[in-house]
Amino acid sequence: MQVLKKLALSVLMLGLCANVFAVEETAAKVAAAATGTIEKIQEAVNLSDQKGNKEEIVKLINDARQLQKEFRYEITERQRQKSNDKLRIARDSYESGDLATAETKLKEALAGFTEMKATYDANH
Repeated sequence: MQVLKKLALSVLMLGLCANVFAVEETAAKVAAAATGTIEKIQEAVNLSDQKGNKEEIVKLINDARQLQKEFRYEITERQRQKSNDKLRIARDSYESGDLATAETKLKEALAGFTEMKATYDANH
């Protein structure tokens, strides 16, 4: 009976340790996605300010939109959706040639994701 209790306790402890490591890995993944998203948007803003290649800007926006999918945090979920919508509008505006709207929406998205990361960092 003692052996069975020790075995059960060992299995329980192993399960708890695995959960702790999974939470840390998930937090690291979210933080990396947040940083990557902001970096891609910032690159797109810089390239846009320099009147860079439209296709490169669209690619950076698409990369940011892919990364932001991993930037999931319950408190900022609605803000993430709104900022992603602004990225989509910016991309569509670049593709249609409406540079003024594209640049405005891109900068709004950058501000939104930066604010989200600050909120995430403050709570972690």
